[in-house]
Amino acid sequence: MSDFISREELAKMIDHSLLKPEITRQQTAAGIEVALKHNVAAVTVKPCYVALAVEQVAGSSVKVNPVIGFPLGYDTTLTKVFATSEAVIRGAHEIDMVINIGALLGGDDDLVQEDIASVVKAAGDCAVKVILEIAYLTNEQIVCACKLCEAAGASFVKTSSGFAASGYTIEALKLMRASVSEKVQVKAAHGVRCLDDALAVRAVGVTRFGATQTEKIMAEWETRFG
Repeated sequence: MSDFISREELAKMIDHSLLKPEITRQQTAAGIEVALKHNVAAVTVKPCYVALAVEQVAGSSVKVNPVIGFPLGYDTTLTKVFATSEAVIRGAHEIDMVINIGALLGGDDDLVQEDIASVVKAAGDCAVKVILEIAYLTNEQIVCACKLCEAAGASFVKTSSGFAASGYTIEALKLMRASVSEKVQVKAAHGVRCLDDALAVRAVGVTRFGATQTEKIMAEWETRFG
């Protein structure tokens, strides 16, 4: 794959992330303006700010992408379903959910798959991206998680929440891409901080990545390709 990427192609790979605990309503609104400025794929927000984000992105192609069961994944399935349904009612376009990490580590595959499938059902037409939190997983568990996600109807498998000790690796992304069919996309998170990072994950089949450094990444694109 060529290193060249158009400005629009790059922007539409970005989920602009506004999830740090200390981010306020006012800072969320300012972050959404950054997402709109660059016309990114989505703005990833705390569930409490879904309505704010939906109002702010109205008339644009930027999607509102709240997180569910975040960042630890151990809410009950009923809680995740309720939170997903509420987000959809408030106008969310996509959902990022955290897998039940402990259940996966314990070999309770049925619980993991049902948890994801229930959120997918509650999300309706909204794409569901499932956070695996690969920092805690072996390669075998990553493969298992990817297959459970696809069986449950997820649209994406995603590496990380950004809250564990480490995020994506190129090797893990290659493994994830190889573990699902072309129906399922791959999202990198926790570590894409510059244009070279974005190009590197794109080269191994990633179609979306989470970023807090959107302004920096887009400025680097302008310097290199603009």
